[in-house]
Amino acid sequence: MAILNLGLIVLQALGYFTLMVTLLHFRHRLGLGVFMTALGVMHFLETYLAAVFYVSLPFGVASPGSSVFFAGKLMMILMLYLQEDASTVRQPIYGLFIGNLLTVAIAWILQLHQTVEVSPGNGADFAFLNEMGWLMVWGTTLLYLDALGIILLYERLGRWIKRNVIFRFLICGLVLLTFDQIGFFGALHLFLDVPLAAFWGGWIAKMFAIFVYTALFAVYEVYIRRKAISGAPRSLSDLFGDLTFRERYNDLLERTGRDILTGVYDRSRMELEAPVMVREALRQGHFVTVIIIDADHFKDVNDNFGHLQGDEVLKAITSRLGTILRSADRVFRFGGEEFVAICPATSHQEGLLVAERLRWAIATSVRTPDAQSVTVSIGVATADEDGVSFTTVLSAADERLYQAKKSGRNCVVGRSGLVKVG
Repeated sequence: MAILNLGLIVLQALGYFTLMVTLLHFRHRLGLGVFMTALGVMHFLETYLAAVFYVSLPFGVASPGSSVFFAGKLMMILMLYLQEDASTVRQPIYGLFIGNLLTVAIAWILQLHQTVEVSPGNGADFAFLNEMGWLMVWGTTLLYLDALGIILLYERLGRWIKRNVIFRFLICGLVLLTFDQIGFFGALHLFLDVPLAAFWGGWIAKMFAIFVYTALFAVYEVYIRRKAISGAPRSLSDLFGDLTFRERYNDLLERTGRDILTGVYDRSRMELEAPVMVREALRQGHFVTVIIIDADHFKDVNDNFGHLQGDEVLKAITSRLGTILRSADRVFRFGGEEFVAICPATSHQEGLLVAERLRWAIATSVRTPDAQSVTVSIGVATADEDGVSFTTVLSAADERLYQAKKSGRNCVVGRSGLVKVG
């Protein structure tokens, strides 16, 4: 029976993680509110299960409400922080806390009513409402402290464990859920006489759950989010002409700072967003690669065929960029025939591979009106290996672009020099 219960615990953790991470991953399509609502709607059930629902496991007695669902919620909050920011994370915590206070207040007011039993033995259980009310408020208070603590600990660990995000995720879960177990069990023991054996069984179950969640997080981080395999390539000039008025308005805001000709972001937008992207990637312990692409002999295209044909060449180049780069990457028109791509969670070697794919795709598919191939020269640099600020990394990439031009064009130059000559 204990083994069966453990298997069910793992199955519940897998189901919870899969559903919540799916909502988190597609939050830009579904809306962040869907994820936050799903995160909060189970709080009552989590608290109820943690108070009264216990099962026998090989290592003791524990509650799925605490070990699976509450532990999962805290790790979801950390994942939300990793992909958004602290101000976004505070929203569901404040909402839960206010909602639970409202629950307690309503339960108190309801007791002023003179109730009747519409069916024998099914009267209102105000003792249950009172008990769950203070447990939910205390649980949400602990959740708020847990959320703050897990974010602060994650940031502090980043000073010593800079690259291994997965290991930081594991340590944060182990530490904060130990703190939570002490706080929540203390209340259960004091007011509900829950025995000490339940503390150790529950603590071991939470530690077990964290290892399960960390393994699932590693799969997501390495094979889904970083590789962006679930996101189809987006057109760089994607328009939303058939959407609602609100979405049209949001689209107008999105297109602010875009280059009119190519549809990619312009240099002013780059100066605002690129430094933030670099800082955020480094804060999460990721590399971020900057790629500068420059069309070779572009002046000859304008001189021989006119500026309108030159514009068509630029649009064809940006179209190829959109088929190679991921949805998480950003492309900016740096000026004239130069473009800058920012690729988060991309090492230098991965950036060189992406740059070579871009070079090859353009050389084999973009043509001038007389059917001659259009080629590009590319410089690649990576933070933090080439610097920790966007300006420094961009300067390094620009120097390598100049080396690519001197090396005969139609090639990629990285930190170790020429990658390939076409």
